[in-house]
Amino acid sequence: MRFHHYFLLTLTCLMTTNSALAADGPTRRFIAADSSKKRIAIVGEDGAIEWEYKIGPLHDLHVLPNGNILFQNTWTHVVEVDPKSNETVWQYEAKTAAGNEGRRIEIHAFQRLENGNTMVVESGRSRIIELNNAGELVHWIPLKVAAPNAHRDTRLVRNIGNGNYLVCHEGDAAVREYDSAGKVVWEYAVPLFGREPANGHGVEAYGNQCFSAIRLKNGNTLISTGNGHGIIEVTRAGQDVWSIHQNDLPGIQLAWVTSLQVLPNGNILIGNCHAGPENPQLIEVDRQKNVVWSFKDFDRFGDSLTNSQMLAIDGKPVKNVVR
Repeated sequence: MRFHHYFLLTLTCLMTTNSALAADGPTRRFIAADSSKKRIAIVGEDGAIEWEYKIGPLHDLHVLPNGNILFQNTWTHVVEVDPKSNETVWQYEAKTAAGNEGRRIEIHAFQRLENGNTMVVESGRSRIIELNNAGELVHWIPLKVAAPNAHRDTRLVRNIGNGNYLVCHEGDAAVREYDSAGKVVWEYAVPLFGREPANGHGVEAYGNQCFSAIRLKNGNTLISTGNGHGIIEVTRAGQDVWSIHQNDLPGIQLAWVTSLQVLPNGNILIGNCHAGPENPQLIEVDRQKNVVWSFKDFDRFGDSLTNSQMLAIDGKPVKNVVR
């Protein structure tokens, strides 16, 4: 089902100086997806939806350099769609792939690689695969998973440019870096910071079920701690050198922290999922932990806004960012 309606979204901007609502705050263009509203959409700087598409569950998305959108519309189906025509130009269906018949498979991460292949991560089979333009399997590696589970093997996974893969293992509460042969070359156990786990998905829950990890230019790794309500930056030796926790941002509570994006100016875009209508779904912070922009719209997006990508800031396209 395709959507072609254009309408205004309520765009909430928070000014850094006083955290008050301000109509003249900085403008942003971005793409976001929310499974509860079954919507993936590009939101323009004026708050209008420029493009949208109906989805099911989703944990990853990408706007490609050619302008096409790489996303999933079910747990097993990844598509590349041309937003100008809404035509599907590439796709992969895991449940009918060779060797997957009769297995429970879920996809929680994928990425278009520099060589043109597409990386897809199959939870349930605990493996990373690379597919060519024809959808043929050209490379795969196994993943280290304590108890394989189609829903919890992984969250986001990224090829980090040196041929290695940075993998968030939700069920294992760990981030692991694998080389191209599947050897674990770095590992970090996400801590509970001395607290006891608590069930749930919202601000009342607690755990260490990491969602995303970014390898920074300085060699450190930035990690979103999922239901740990925060983000942490750790060194290669595992030292915590910078963090944001649940109540560090004035007037905002973090819940299930999902996708991260480091912007050209060093600011960080944070996905704040399952936090309820009292809190923004997207938050941009600087390194001093000031909120410079936020987005909250529970009419067009809901409490399951899991993934986003900033596309432009104050009219300037966002390029060469890490996410």
